Amino acid sequence: MDLHTDDHDVDLDDLHRWPTLSEAMEEIKAIGKISGPTTITGLLLYSRAMISMLFLGYLGELDLAGGSLSMGFANITGYSVISGLSMGMEPICGQAFGAKQRKLLGLTLQRTVLLLLSTSIPISLIWLNMKTILLWTGQDEEISSKAHTFIVFAIPDLFFLSLLHPLRIYLRTQSITLPLTYCSVISVLLHIPLNFILVVYFKMGIAGVALAMVWTNLNLFLLLCSFVYFSGVYDDDSWVSPSFDCLRGWSSLLKLAVPTCISVCLEWWWYEFMIMLCGLLVNPKATIASMGILIQTTSLVYVFPSSLSLGVSTRIGNELGANRPAKARISMIVSLGCAAGLGLAAMVFTASIRHRWGRFFTADDEILELTAVALPIVGLCELGNCPQTTGCGVLRGSARPAIGANINLGSFYLVGMPVAILMGFVVKMGFAGLWLGLFAAQASCAVLMLFVLCKTDWKVQVERAKQLTQSSSSTTSTACNSSLPISSSPSLSMSPPSLPLPEESEVDIEDILCNEDELVKTGPLETEPLIISTITSTTTFCIDCI
Repeated sequence: MDLHTDDHDVDLDDLHRWPTLSEAMEEIKAIGKISGPTTITGLLLYSRAMISMLFLGYLGELDLAGGSLSMGFANITGYSVISGLSMGMEPICGQAFGAKQRKLLGLTLQRTVLLLLSTSIPISLIWLNMKTILLWTGQDEEISSKAHTFIVFAIPDLFFLSLLHPLRIYLRTQSITLPLTYCSVISVLLHIPLNFILVVYFKMGIAGVALAMVWTNLNLFLLLCSFVYFSGVYDDDSWVSPSFDCLRGWSSLLKLAVPTCISVCLEWWWYEFMIMLCGLLVNPKATIASMGILIQTTSLVYVFPSSLSLGVSTRIGNELGANRPAKARISMIVSLGCAAGLGLAAMVFTASIRHRWGRFFTADDEILELTAVALPIVGLCELGNCPQTTGCGVLRGSARPAIGANINLGSFYLVGMPVAILMGFVVKMGFAGLWLGLFAAQASCAVLMLFVLCKTDWKVQVERAKQLTQSSSSTTSTACNSSLPISSSPSLSMSPPSLPLPEESEVDIEDILCNEDELVKTGPLETEPLIISTITSTTTFCIDCI
């Protein structure tokens, strides 16, 4: 049975015209249905991280430094890996839902959970040996001991996130986002009394802060599970009984998940490299503290474009899976327009608060001056960051991740890092020079991303999506090898060849995906660290954010 009933014969004019006002408004509503609740959820998670930092600050400077060091280590070695791997399921689930392959949704959820749980075991072993690793790198022994205590009590968080991340993506790819927002509200409200009970009443210290974070994620997971069970989302159409099928067909998931993980880790680590470079500037204590404030600022602003990216990723995947290339293209155009507006708003916001924002965190004049100088540059970065983040969502939804990941890698490490070093140390612009490196990275990333999106042939994308999402009764290697490659290059996307399939041989999405060499360049909220920390080897004041 043909699951693709809309836009089967697409008018080429529809793939080259601008959307009408009514079409644009309709698409804004569709994206907003997903991105709106996701934004609220992101802000709630941001406030949760701030609550944890307040209780670390309550414990004292040593606990604050130890907790910050531990969170940075956890981000690099654990949270980035779990988050990146989980995003490998998004292209599969998005297009499978659009093509009404509900069974594949459930099967992919199970496989991703198993993948993340398996990955959490070696990460836990690394965390158990954190103190030895930190001392080997020259960190202060007292701070390392505090950091070790924090991360040991945070180990269960890895396993809870291995369940929580796939469940969030499973719901979001079906445009189910409000329940996550409601559950996040409840879990964040409980986060405050949890910290008070564990840290103040039971006097558990830094271990209490870590346990409160773990407990909050457990509460969120249990609340979401309750919703899924009682709402019937995981119904007979998508329910797949646990079987050996979960242990087969992993190649398609790993082909997306492993490169995605690498891409996410590289992006997260770039900010840690920035912090390390701050330590080489004059007065590293002030520059590192200011970097912490600015990272927290960018994390707050980033909630909005990342939510837009998640929304458009779902919309693109669903529309291509349902054989509606014209609507997928409209979704891309509308989302990029919204991203441009978000970028302008972010630039105005950061420029207008440059002399006041730092006072929320410190009264040190030098830190305030550094922050005021860099904030306008941060605003310029957002002009590029918002469109490129949204563009990555488009590529992710159309299962073309390698393009986004390559652009991301080249822009940050081949453009941004050299410019940061050049401007910061050779030209001697110092702290502002490092942020100019980020601006160069974001600008080049946005330009390349827009170029790729403008060259996209949506007929090619929907033809591939048809083959990816046809329900299969049997899978053969011949069928797998007949998949269309994804390309946004003009030379590769002209006049997509017709690949008729015999009636008795249908193609399975999982096995076609195993031929794709592409990576996923992920966006926030799923790819952002729970807390981005500034890491120091002393008891320097640290600012953390989600």
